[in-house]
Amino acid sequence: MKKKIASMSLAAMMGVGAIAATFPTNVMADKLDDLNNQSENLKKEQSGIDSKLNKADSEIERLQDEQKTVESEIKRLDTEIKDAETKITEKNNEIKAKNEEIERLKKEIEILIDRIEKRNELLKDRARSMQESGGVVSYMDVLLGAQSFSDFIGRVGAVATIVEADQVILKEHQADKDKLEETQAKVKEELASLEKMRNELEQMKSKLSDQKKQQDNLKSILKKEEDHKHAEKVSMEEEKEILAAQDKAIQQAIKNEKDRQAEIARKAEEARQAEIARQEEAKKQEAAKAATNNNSNSGSSNSGGSSNKGNSGGGQQVSAPPVSSGHWTKPAAAGILTSGLGQRWGSFHAGVDIAAGGTVPIFAAADGVVINSYYSSSYGEVVFIAHSIDGQTYTTVYAHMRNGSRQVSNGQTVSKGQQIGLMGNTGDSKGQHLHFELHRGGWNNAKSNAINPVGIVPL
Repeated sequence: MKKKIASMSLAAMMGVGAIAATFPTNVMADKLDDLNNQSENLKKEQSGIDSKLNKADSEIERLQDEQKTVESEIKRLDTEIKDAETKITEKNNEIKAKNEEIERLKKEIEILIDRIEKRNELLKDRARSMQESGGVVSYMDVLLGAQSFSDFIGRVGAVATIVEADQVILKEHQADKDKLEETQAKVKEELASLEKMRNELEQMKSKLSDQKKQQDNLKSILKKEEDHKHAEKVSMEEEKEILAAQDKAIQQAIKNEKDRQAEIARKAEEARQAEIARQEEAKKQEAAKAATNNNSNSGSSNSGGSSNKGNSGGGQQVSAPPVSSGHWTKPAAAGILTSGLGQRWGSFHAGVDIAAGGTVPIFAAADGVVINSYYSSSYGEVVFIAHSIDGQTYTTVYAHMRNGSRQVSNGQTVSKGQQIGLMGNTGDSKGQHLHFELHRGGWNNAKSNAINPVGIVPL
C-alpha cells in the first residue's frame, strides 16, 4: 500500500514538473512571436521610407529642373534689361544732343529776335514819319521839290530805293518770323518724340525689372523648397538607418530571448531531474524505514543522508548605481524634470527633459540592445536602446549627451543601470539636460509610438 502511495506521489510530482517546464515555454513562444511581428513591421517601415526617399529624389529633381527654367528666364530678362538700358543710354545721348541743338537754336532765335526788333523799330520810325507828315508820304512832292533835272533824277532813284528797301524789310521780317516759328515747332516735336521714346524704354525696363524680381523670388522659393526636401531626405535617411539598426537590435533581442528561454528550460529540466532524484531518495528512505519496522530484531536503523541543494536560478546581477528594483531604473544620476511629454513651442515634444549641472552620468533605463549610438543634428550625441520586457518591445532615447561621453556602440547588449554617457548640451539644445524618450515598440520619425515615461520609468 505504501509502495503504491509512493508511486502515485512520484507520478504526481513528475506531472507538476512537466507542467512547470511547459508553461514558461509557451509564454516565451508568445513573446518571440511578438518580437518577430515587430521585426516585420520595422521592415515594412523601412520599405515605406525607401518609397519616400525615391519620391523625395523625384521632387528634388523636379525642383532643380524648375530652377533651371527660372534661371533661363532670368538670363533672358537680364539680356532684355541690358538691351533696354543700352537703348535708354542711346536716347539719353540723343536727347542730350537735341538739347545742345536747342541751345544753339536758342542763340539763333535770339539773333532773329534782335533783327526782328530792329526792323520793328525801323518800321515804327517810318510810321512816325508818316504820321508827322499827315499820315501819307507823297513821293510826288519829293519829286516836284527838285531844284534841277539832275536833282529830280536823284530824287527818283532815292524814292525807288526807299520803296524797294521797305519791301525787302517786310519780306525779311516775315521770313524770319516764319523761320523762328518753324524751328521752334520742329525742335519741340523732336524733343517730345525723344522723351516719349525714353519714357517708353524706362517703362519697359521697369516692367522687365519687376519680372526679373518675380523670377528671383520664385528661384528663392524653389531653392528653399529644394533645401527643405534635402533636409527631409537627410531626416528620412537617418530614420532609415535607425530603423535598420532597430531591426538588428530586435533580432539580437530575439536571440537573447531565445537564449533566456533555453536557459529557463534548462533550469526547469534540472529542477525536474532534481525532483525525480529527490523522489527516488524519498522512496529509498521509505523502503528502508518499512524494512526497519518489519525487522523487529534489529536494534539499529539505516539512515540515508539526503542532500537538498537549492538552485538560485537567477541571472548575474549588475551593480551600477543608482539601480531601482523592477524592470526600469532612473536614466540620470541627478536632475529635475523641466519639461514633459506633449505640445511645446508649437510642436510635439516626444519625451521629457531632466536638467542638472556638473558631471551627471546617464544610465540605460533597462536591459536591452543598443540600436544606434551616433551624433545627430537634432538629438546631438544620442543613444537608442531596444528593450524586451514581458513580451513587449520598448525603445528608449537618450539625447544631447556631452561630446565624447558615449560609452556604448551599435549592437551592444547593455544592462539596466549601466552607464552609457554623460549629460550634455549638444544638438538642438539650449542648456545641459537629458532629453529622454520612451516608445512602446519601435522609434519612428513621426514619434507616433512615444508614450509618457512618467509613472513607468523612475524619474
